[in-house]
Amino acid sequence: MATVSRRSFLLLGAAVALGGCAGVAPLPGGERAYRDTVSFGGRLSVRYPQDGKPQSVQGKFLWAQRRESTTIELYSPLGQTLARIAIEPGRATLEAAGGSSRAAATADALTEETLGWPLPVDGLRYWLQGFVRSGEHTLVAAAPEGPESFRSDGWRVRVASWQQAGSSALPKRIDLEREDIAGGPIALRLVIDDWRSGD
Repeated sequence: MATVSRRSFLLLGAAVALGGCAGVAPLPGGERAYRDTVSFGGRLSVRYPQDGKPQSVQGKFLWAQRRESTTIELYSPLGQTLARIAIEPGRATLEAAGGSSRAAATADALTEETLGWPLPVDGLRYWLQGFVRSGEHTLVAAAPEGPESFRSDGWRVRVASWQQAGSSALPKRIDLEREDIAGGPIALRLVIDDWRSGD
């Protein structure tokens, strides 16, 4: 099992492109367990519109998830801290590198206000493990034989590649896209380099 280390992360510089959508399919050979407590480290790239112009951001992230909370740390390509986001039920706070802090009801709204682009934390709690929610239930999102696409929480989500995680599999790369009414599409790509389960 891989371990999460801030200093081991590498830079990703890539644009995000999405294919069509497909249905939700269970993994063959039995079910995988969803983990309430898990950490991920990896690379992030974002394309988003701002004031009618295309913008892009690249960097690294550290994701620590518990049953009732999530903490995300964002870093520049050189490792400087850009922001720390803490999410609890009904409240999200973001502390920027300069020490300023803001709060909002959801992380999506908070990151869009502060960073200029939304980070879909509620969905990523499932997508990072290869799951997608359907009503009250959590379903396995895709089989690790190849890419799989689906829609969830207003985003088009594509699990582009998988990696071995013990006796199971986890997404290696996830591409996200959402249409921004004001200025054009928002696209995120996450590559998972390290993970650790606390269960």
